[in-house]
Amino acid sequence: MPAELMTLKILLPFRVFMEQAAVLKVVAETRSGSFGLLPQRLDCVAALVPGILCYQTRADGDVYVAVDEGVLVKTGPQVLVSVRRAIVGMELAQLHAAVTQTFLTLDEDEKSIRTVMAKLESGFLRRLASLQHE
Repeated sequence: MPAELMTLKILLPFRVFMEQAAVLKVVAETRSGSFGLLPQRLDCVAALVPGILCYQTRADGDVYVAVDEGVLVKTGPQVLVSVRRAIVGMELAQLHAAVTQTFLTLDEDEKSIRTVMAKLESGFLRRLASLQHE
């Protein structure tokens, strides 16, 4: 593979979602905003937020992938993206809607569940502590 190209691999918790060789550039979203990776960029690590990841190849042009929160690691020509969920193969507007409806909504549901679980755990611990003092 020529030195000016990268290999992009998107990993899900239980499988490799996709692997693409000959990638010219990658654009991803973080809490600080979008940033781009070119083959000559220094190695880096970034925490990703739910959004649209874009990569470009000579054969396919721009390809868009909806990704959930995760981590991007660039080491040399290798770009690894590890996320909880990913969707590819839709038009950009549909991917944006999928991010909004699926990834962000589930995150809000997870926050609510975590809040309820924290309240249950703290109530249980208080009761357990009161039993020990009796």
